[in-house]
Amino acid sequence: MIPRPSSALSPSKVPVWDRPVRLLHWTQAIVLALAWWTGSEIGPAHEYLGYAAGVLLAARIGWGFAGAGHARFANFVASRARTRDYARRLVAGRAVRYVGHNPLGGWMILWLLTCIAALVLTGWLYTTDWLWGYGWLAQLHAILGWVLLASVCMHVTGVIGTGIAQRENLVAAMITGRKRPPAGDDVP
Repeated sequence: MIPRPSSALSPSKVPVWDRPVRLLHWTQAIVLALAWWTGSEIGPAHEYLGYAAGVLLAARIGWGFAGAGHARFANFVASRARTRDYARRLVAGRAVRYVGHNPLGGWMILWLLTCIAALVLTGWLYTTDWLWGYGWLAQLHAILGWVLLASVCMHVTGVIGTGIAQRENLVAAMITGRKRPPAGDDVP
């Protein structure tokens, strides 16, 4: 029998984000980009994209409870104390690496899901007989769109910054679902 090299015993990449998480993430990103692009026109395209965003949101929330590993909210939503500690370490340049979402990233995911939910709700309410045509609702929906855009920019900045600090391509990890295994002080 030929001995295996040690690299074959320790994989260079470990699974982190499963296929449903990645599919929901990228599909939602595309749907929201298209909704933003069609946002200046009231019509069926923007409305259907809003419904699609709502369905994707519901699926992600469901998967956050029913999925496994790093897909579960319980896996990446950290306590306030743990999040503060991570933020202090990050500012000091001593943040530990998380194989899944770090505490700030976990809270950002919840914030993004909340923004999407508020956008879907206000968009749907605007189509109802009860609130159709109310300017304040249209204005709130538009403001929420800008809040989501700013939040997505913060999310992307965090992904790029964390990737640079950890010398890891996090965008590729969200495409392949795999990252390098934990080592040293890394949190699995």
